[in-house]
Amino acid sequence: MLRMSKMTDYGIVLMTELARAEGDTRTTRELAARTRVPLPSASKVLKSLLQAGLVVSHRGANGGYGLARPPAELTLAELVTALEGPVALTECGVHTTGGAPCELESVCHVRGHWRLINTAIQDALGRLTLADLVAPAPRIPERLVGLGMPSRPAAPASAAPPASASATGVRS
Repeated sequence: MLRMSKMTDYGIVLMTELARAEGDTRTTRELAARTRVPLPSASKVLKSLLQAGLVVSHRGANGGYGLARPPAELTLAELVTALEGPVALTECGVHTTGGAPCELESVCHVRGHWRLINTAIQDALGRLTLADLVAPAPRIPERLVGLGMPSRPAAPASAAPPASASATGVRS
C-alpha cells in the first residue's frame, strides 16, 4: 500500500488550520488543540514547515505560526515534498544523473513508465492548493480534471445501447 507518513498527514491538517485562520497566527498549543494533533508532533512538523519556508514564526505575546504565502499559492506538492522528500513511487524516480543508480537499472524495462507515473502524481499534487483543501470537497474534483490523462473516447452513435437499456427499452 502506498501511504504518506502520519507526520505528513499532520502537517497538512495543521496547514489547513492555519489557512482557516485567514492571516492570524496560531500557537503550537492552539493548533494542536484545534486539530487534535499531539503537541510534540505538531511542534516537530511546524519546525519542518518553517525550515521549508511554508510557514513563518512570530515571537511575542501575539506570536505563533502563520502561512508564508496565501493558501492559493501553497501547493500540496510543496507540503508533501517538505515533509516526505521528493514525490516518487520508486527510487529511480528521484535519483538523477550522478545519483546512486538502482542495481536493476541496466536491465529495467519499466523505468521510463515509473517516471511518467511519478510525474503524473507530482502534477496532480501540484494542481491542488491549500485553498482547495480548505474549500468544501466538491471543488476538488474540478481541479483534478485535465491532469493530461487521456480521456476515454465517446462511444460511436451507432453503438448498441448498454444491456440494461436494451432490456428495458429505456436509456439512462
